[in-house]
Amino acid sequence: MKVALVNPAWRFDNSIYFGCREPHLPLELGASRVLLEAAGHETALFDGHLFQKSNATIAAEVTAFAPDMTVLTTAPTYLFWRCAPPELRVPREFVVALAGHGGRVVAVGPHGSVTPQTTLAKLGVDVIVRGECEEVVTKLANGAALHDVSSIAFGHDDGFRVNGEPAATCFVDLPPIFWSQAWIARHGHHHHRFEAAPDGPGAEVEASRGCPYSCSFCAKIDYRDKYRRRELTPLLAEIDALIELGVTYIYFIDEIFLPQRPLLEALVDRPVKFGVQTRIDLWKPEMLDLLGRAGCVSVEAGVESLTAEGRAHLDKNCRLTTDELAERLVYARSRIPFVQANLIKMAEDDPRLIRDWRAKLEAHKVWANDPVPLYPYPSSPDYRRLWGMPDSKAWERAHDHYLNQFQSFSDIQDERPLPLNELECQCLPS
Repeated sequence: MKVALVNPAWRFDNSIYFGCREPHLPLELGASRVLLEAAGHETALFDGHLFQKSNATIAAEVTAFAPDMTVLTTAPTYLFWRCAPPELRVPREFVVALAGHGGRVVAVGPHGSVTPQTTLAKLGVDVIVRGECEEVVTKLANGAALHDVSSIAFGHDDGFRVNGEPAATCFVDLPPIFWSQAWIARHGHHHHRFEAAPDGPGAEVEASRGCPYSCSFCAKIDYRDKYRRRELTPLLAEIDALIELGVTYIYFIDEIFLPQRPLLEALVDRPVKFGVQTRIDLWKPEMLDLLGRAGCVSVEAGVESLTAEGRAHLDKNCRLTTDELAERLVYARSRIPFVQANLIKMAEDDPRLIRDWRAKLEAHKVWANDPVPLYPYPSSPDYRRLWGMPDSKAWERAHDHYLNQFQSFSDIQDERPLPLNELECQCLPS
């Protein structure tokens, strides 16, 4: 079978999107390609964002490829499935431009994972994959009847059908994802790197998937939930191939980059810098020493709240005090050029406490962000505490709640976000 894998031409005007606007490698599509080609299928990967092509242009390229199946993602790479743009206007724009010339059209991503019927209706595609997509996409390409494929949703003679629960890919044995020189040459961005200007191409890599914690704000219930660690041999082969292509910086997209001595020791002698997102309370000083020696130049650490009550409200299960967290962050900064403490706007946190704590850290060259308001994504425990299980209006409900609750937004949102129905005016009625 011929399979087109599409990352659309993303734009974020008037979106609440919290992620980085720069192009990143579409790892979910790259991993899907690896499994599809191993199963004997012909694939072509299209990326409107990375190659700065319009959705109309990449739709024409897909049409020329004449695929039997087209796979479209609804979030800009796995890195941002937990904070995806709520609106589906961009993938819908691609589907409209494709105009039925892509064979069976399959949508993958966080939207369909949590609200499959609504996503199917808004996009006008044939099939929705629920959860992590690589193995499910391969089953579809292998020709299995829709009724026999788990973790999908599709239109049916009697209306609509959902097969099984969201998928969790095995992942631990995922083969290396290899990218071409043309793709890497386009990737000049070094994600979350601030201590130096890019000195070569950047890339994203996945060493683990999921998280053993269940913080209330984290949108991962329906995908990338169970923690799995990738085998070291294929992971290092992927990293070495990137280095051969000239990559000088890697960002590990892992939800939580846990201390991994074998990986860090393997990176010590490799000529590449890297960044991670993690929890600072999980790192002892000796492992922070190794993290620095391995080439880490950027740590994004989730602190979220400055009070024990606030962290408990978020189900952080943090065993360090606020002062101990500050000490660990300062120690990390003595080994790593850039360390950030992420804060969330919490009623329990006094503004003066926040101001003083940020100033204390900044005196030691640790940056703490101005606390950002929470968006209750439908795949988060916060959403379900507020409204129960997501229904057909889940995204609209979360979006309206966020807009009504806050007058100021994150520092990357230059424009006030619009209501979801205005952003999705091109989508089909759900």
